[in-house]
Amino acid sequence: MKIVIQRVKEASVKIEGEIRNQIKQGLLLLVAVEDADTEFDLDYAVRKISKMRIFSDEAGKMNLSVQDIHGEVLSISQFTLYADIRKGTRPSFSQAGHPAYAETMYLKFNKKLNSIVPTKSGEFGADMDITLVNDGPVTILIDTKNARK
Repeated sequence: MKIVIQRVKEASVKIEGEIRNQIKQGLLLLVAVEDADTEFDLDYAVRKISKMRIFSDEAGKMNLSVQDIHGEVLSISQFTLYADIRKGTRPSFSQAGHPAYAETMYLKFNKKLNSIVPTKSGEFGADMDITLVNDGPVTILIDTKNARK
């Protein structure tokens, strides 16, 4: 899995012009799945995201997790994180997970994360408009294949 984590003051997702979901302070996640991903990848990502200390404490130090601040998560499927641009000028997405598998894993990921932190989502495969107010900015990248090594 590849996940872009953005600390936000607020974020929302619109589908066909209608707000589908929105959050206040928390994390906006852009989530991509590959066919090699397993339950290990899901559990690793959920653990890291829910416990990652990237919110400021009273002293202004990044010492608090999304759980600690009682924040929310907005999770958006984003297969384009697997873009391969080594050849030519048109990206290849052949490393991205097969849509049926990727959707199943994405939904499992959201369910596992929601059991720890309130998690809302967009719609897998839909064209979405994402709005956010980035906080910091703080942006972190996770590639779970690095944890599998």
